[in-house]
Amino acid sequence: MGKRFSTLVAAWLAVALAAGGCGDTGDSGGDPPGGEIDKVAYITAFGAVGRDAFAWVAKEKGYFAEVGIEVDIKEGAGNQQNLTALKSGQVQFGALDFTGAVIQAGKGEFTDWRAIAAVHQQTLISVMTTKDTNITTPKDLRGKTIATGSGSVTELLFPAYARLAGLDPATVKIEGVQPTALNGLMASRRVDALGTFLLSRGALQTAARKDVVVLPYSDYLPDLFGNAIITTPSLISKDPDLVQRFTKAALKGLAYSIEHPDEAATILNKAKPTYTVAAGKGEIDAMAPHVRPDGGAPIGFLDESRVAQTIAVLERANLIPSGLTPAAVVDPTFVKKS
Repeated sequence: MGKRFSTLVAAWLAVALAAGGCGDTGDSGGDPPGGEIDKVAYITAFGAVGRDAFAWVAKEKGYFAEVGIEVDIKEGAGNQQNLTALKSGQVQFGALDFTGAVIQAGKGEFTDWRAIAAVHQQTLISVMTTKDTNITTPKDLRGKTIATGSGSVTELLFPAYARLAGLDPATVKIEGVQPTALNGLMASRRVDALGTFLLSRGALQTAARKDVVVLPYSDYLPDLFGNAIITTPSLISKDPDLVQRFTKAALKGLAYSIEHPDEAATILNKAKPTYTVAAGKGEIDAMAPHVRPDGGAPIGFLDESRVAQTIAVLERANLIPSGLTPAAVVDPTFVKKS
C-alpha cells in the first residue's frame, strides 16, 4: 500500500470521523427521523458464502434496525444478475466485483449504478493450482491450460496480469467454463490451473485433497478493488440519508465479521444451513487482510485516485474505451478525493 496510501488513509479517516462519514462504523448519527422504518432489498455478490456473511451479521446483530432499516437479503449470482436486479428495481442495494462492473460501465452495458463502499481494498481474483503441478510463479503457466468462468473478470484481466508478470498471455490456453465446474476440473487434473477468487482456496483444497498454490492478481495489479457495495444514482439523489444509514450498518457488519469470524460464520450458517461454519470462517479469515490492509484503511474506504487507476488499467488492457471517469462509477459523497 505504501507510505503515500497510508498518509491518504489517515487524512481521510480524520475527515470521515469529523463529518460522520461512511468509514465510521460507530453508533453516533444516522438515525432515521421520527423512528420510521425503511424497507429495502439487498443482493449479495454471490450466493450465501463467507465473503457475504456481513449482510446477515448486520441484520442479526440489529445494525440495520438501529438505523431504521428492514433488509430483505437476496442471494446474488454475479455481476450480470446483480446489476440487472438493481436496474429493474428488485433490489436497492447490492454487492459485486467492482472491476468487473467498471468494465460493464465502460462498455455501456450497465451504467445506472454507483459504488458507495469497498468491501475489499484489493482484488481477490487469482490463479490457483495444486502443488503437484509444480506451478509456483506466473511464468510457470507457459504452455498450460487455465479454466476460468466464461467472460469473468478473471478471464478478461488475465492478459494484463500475465504481461505484468513477464508472461506472454498467448502461450496460455484459457478455457471458459461454468464457475461451479472449476474445482472439479482442477481436482481431476483436466486443467493445469484455475482463474478464480482466492477465497475459494479452501473449497479447492477439499475437492482436490491436495495443497493449493495461489498466485494473486494483486501481486501485479495492486490498485484494483475487490467487491463493492452499490446502489443507484437515483436513490442517492432521492434519499441520501437512507443510503448513508444503510452503508453505515453494512460496514459495521463487515467490521464485526472480520473481528469475530466464528460468530459471523455461525450467523451465516443459521441463514444457510447447507453452508458449514468451517467454510464460512475460512472465507472470512482469508478475506480479512483485504478488507483492512495493514490494519490501516478504514472499513469501506474508496479512494478516487485508485478508482482512476483501475479505469486506466482497463483502458490499457483494451477492455474499455477511453473516457470513463471515476464519477461514472463511484458517488462523490462516498469517495475520498485525492
